[in-house]
Amino acid sequence: MGIFSGLKRLGLGNMEEMELFEAAEREEARKKTPVAAPPKPQEKDLIYDRSFVCPVCDSPFTSKIMKSNKARLLGTDQDLRARYEGIDAVKYDVVMCPICGYAALIRFFTNVTSSQAKLIREKISQTVKLTVYNDEIYSYEQAMERYKMALVNAVVKHSRASEKAYICLRSAWLLRGYSESLREKEGYDEKLVAALAVQENEFLENAYKGFAEARQSEMFPICGMNTVTVDYLVAVLAVRFKDYGVATKLLSAVITAPGASMRIKDRARDMKDQVARELKAR
Repeated sequence: MGIFSGLKRLGLGNMEEMELFEAAEREEARKKTPVAAPPKPQEKDLIYDRSFVCPVCDSPFTSKIMKSNKARLLGTDQDLRARYEGIDAVKYDVVMCPICGYAALIRFFTNVTSSQAKLIREKISQTVKLTVYNDEIYSYEQAMERYKMALVNAVVKHSRASEKAYICLRSAWLLRGYSESLREKEGYDEKLVAALAVQENEFLENAYKGFAEARQSEMFPICGMNTVTVDYLVAVLAVRFKDYGVATKLLSAVITAPGASMRIKDRARDMKDQVARELKAR
């Protein structure tokens, strides 16, 4: 007999089998049901076509740029490379005119003098054969091609050491991201990954030389970075290339800098400990 037996006498016989805690049980079952994870962001949804006017040939065009307010930051590498969910932001930092071939990192794109524009038209625009990009996103190969165009433009227009160093640094980050994307796949090409590592190292070495020179000869901020950030970055690169004297000096400067954040000071201390371990192991 159920707890509602006897209701028939009251004209409610159809309710004698009613469940007392049915709603509560359904609620409990709902709570136990695993919540589906939100879909991962797609790269194509994190970029947009931004309009530009080329400062060299005055042609209007569009270039794919990351939506900075949409991508979620996951963290940063030791050398300050930012990692985002669903997208490698570095792929979208070069703006290139599809008409004349002028290319630069977006922060430098409009900084062209008339004499520099003349050099680009003479040494690049007259002979360059440009790739047409029709895909929804830039592949790593396409992005690397754009970075090489930015670097050759920087050399032709006699850019500052900092601009060339920054292009080299971001090129290295791009190659690292390319390598990481390959290693996520089964049966990846190990020879290609090894070749990318060699190229990354070459770009980082040039970034180190360029930033070390810029630190001595240019006014701050350099590429949007203050003295502390540049000192930390140069120190990280110095450690990579076993220039421990430079690294130790700069890391000490970062740790004692009055205006430096605790975050970068902690990074500098960790790096200084790494230097000590590497020196001890020699």
